[in-house]
Amino acid sequence: MTTTATEPAAAKQHGAEEESEIETSSVILLFVGLMLAMFMFSLNQTMLATALPTIVGDLDGVDQMLWVSTAFMLASTIMMPIYGKLGDSFNRKKIFIFAICMFILGSIVGFLAHNMAVLITARVIQGLGGGGLIILSQALIAAVVPARKRGPYMGIMGANFAVTSVAGPLIGGWITEGPGWRWTFALNLPFGVLALIAAIIFLKVPKSDRSVKRHVDVAGMILIAEFTSALILTTSWGGHQYDWDDPIIIGLIAIAFISAVVFVFVEQAVAEPVIPMFVFKDKNFVLCTIAGMCIAIGMFGVLSYMPTFLQMAHGIEATKAGLLMVPMMAVMLPSSVIIGFVVSKTGRYKWYPVLGSAIVGVALFLMGTFVTADQNVLVVIGCLCVLGLGLGLSMQMLVLIVQNSFPVAMVGTATASNNFFRQIGGTLGMSLIGSLFTSRLASNLEDGIKSLGPQGAQAMKGTGSNSLTPEVVKSLPDPIHSIIVNAYSDALVPIFLWVCPLGIIAAIILMFVREKALATKVDAGAPADHNREVVATDSIAIVEQPGSLTPSGTSSVSDEVEYEEATQGAGEYSLKRRSPRH
Repeated sequence: MTTTATEPAAAKQHGAEEESEIETSSVILLFVGLMLAMFMFSLNQTMLATALPTIVGDLDGVDQMLWVSTAFMLASTIMMPIYGKLGDSFNRKKIFIFAICMFILGSIVGFLAHNMAVLITARVIQGLGGGGLIILSQALIAAVVPARKRGPYMGIMGANFAVTSVAGPLIGGWITEGPGWRWTFALNLPFGVLALIAAIIFLKVPKSDRSVKRHVDVAGMILIAEFTSALILTTSWGGHQYDWDDPIIIGLIAIAFISAVVFVFVEQAVAEPVIPMFVFKDKNFVLCTIAGMCIAIGMFGVLSYMPTFLQMAHGIEATKAGLLMVPMMAVMLPSSVIIGFVVSKTGRYKWYPVLGSAIVGVALFLMGTFVTADQNVLVVIGCLCVLGLGLGLSMQMLVLIVQNSFPVAMVGTATASNNFFRQIGGTLGMSLIGSLFTSRLASNLEDGIKSLGPQGAQAMKGTGSNSLTPEVVKSLPDPIHSIIVNAYSDALVPIFLWVCPLGIIAAIILMFVREKALATKVDAGAPADHNREVVATDSIAIVEQPGSLTPSGTSSVSDEVEYEEATQGAGEYSLKRRSPRH
């Protein structure tokens, strides 16, 4: 790295680089700890997807099914930007350990749940920890691995999700049919303890500068919670529990809008905002964030409810339903890893997420068109494979593009902000699809049972629609069995067709991404103080630190450090000291 700044600044820069190099030499051990935590997080999600029909049936809560997933997504979404900002400002290791402990606590509560209220509470607690597991893992890797070399790591992180998505449904199905669904929560405990030990021993991160006073944006955190909660409740309750013109829904929409507007003004005024408004000045960040939201809506909807559809509509056992998700992940895993290595080798990445997003749209179209209750299961597997290919080409590359647009001192906040809006999309997708699915399902079941007259009422005697499990459905006589199977199919499958345009929209948006050179060195020279503005344009990122101390120790109100991308395209950064503006 070349610098024209004064000698003390150069020495400080060299020290930061040296510290970063030390961390890079231990990257394998660090990566082990991160992967253990991410494995626990992802495995829990996929295990519950298979066990969900049995869980809600045992706890008499089919009508609350969507909240088992939505509660977790809501809590983790709220916490993502908070974890990202706290990680940038304080010790990421301690915060990472706290996130693991919260996830373990939620798993214990879930194991002991005796009704839907306790189960949903457990999922909220898990979400409070889960939001940090993903964000801090990505930020810790970005802090020690240059963007040009980060492709394989991001690919492996994507592969981790694919592996757990294969293993999770299988393990979840086996546990549900064997010891019982409660042990899907208990299984998190050994993984959590291993992740905790690995985090304590292996994670070696630079200590935060205690000489700089940090400010926690409490107002911003509260406003994020209000906005996200109001938005998710609106999409979950609207048109289902309440009409769209009901005062409760109108009130929630008003709360979401007012919270969003106030949040913008608060973030512009506070010293260290949770989501700095200037990140939206970077075009790549905005484009990748919008595209990620679009993809997440379809992805989370499929992953959350496809195992349920396979069990209820096709009469497939929980374990076999998990096996049917294997081909999707078998495609997603190698595509994610291979693309990561290709990007690291060539430095080119723009068109992979474009192609991947388009493929996601095609996969959703195929599922909404050809997947039915009486369709050959091989057609379902083929559609899932197409979806896996699209996700493997796109999701991790979007994170890499965002991280490459900001210096390391901002990578946690930038990554968390991007993931926050992606999770908003995923949570919206899950709640919208879940709300539409459950309301359509309830209506279909009611109409179908009524159409059978006394025969339907007699067949359902002693069995409420909220207590239907795959085993119960199999035991029902043929007329009522067909009604229930078709009700599940007609309630879910058309929704995939409704959301398929989002994949094409994401592909079109990503065509406008500017392919910046991937950095070949960790930008450790970025100032450690977060009380500043980082303006990332198409070619430069300017770091302004009002009232900062210059290398000579004097105060300069408008001192600027400009990070300019090397014209050779190597992705390295040079430092220039510009004259103060007056």
